[in-house]
Amino acid sequence: MASFNWVTAFGGGILIGISATLLLAFNGRIAGISGIVNGAITFTKTEVWRWWFLIGLLLGGMLYEYGFALQPTPRSTFAPVAMVIGGFLVGFGTRMGSGCTSGHGVCGLGRLSLRSLVAVITFMITAMLTVWMVRHGLGLNL
Repeated sequence: MASFNWVTAFGGGILIGISATLLLAFNGRIAGISGIVNGAITFTKTEVWRWWFLIGLLLGGMLYEYGFALQPTPRSTFAPVAMVIGGFLVGFGTRMGSGCTSGHGVCGLGRLSLRSLVAVITFMITAMLTVWMVRHGLGLNL
């Protein structure tokens, strides 16, 4: 397991906050990734900003990973099938929760949304229970 580096975590948090703030200030939109992806598949001219946002996310990650990463990115040991199933469950959850963790956690809490606070508490409790079940309840010790 890679060691925690607070500098990269702090820097990443600042960059996420700046990008969410700029998108809201200049475009009037919330930086919830599930909503951006959902709107990007409409392929209308007025939604082209969504594609630029998504391309920027990918390029930013590539720039960090291959440009000047301060530490190596941890690699996953999960089976690809489990990751795909998990991805579909996350997608289902974003529809049920009217948004994803980025939309509720970064943007919703920043706007003092009660709905987002309830969603983030639900995300965190679910994540803690899932980790406990995987590590202790199911006896997998990952």
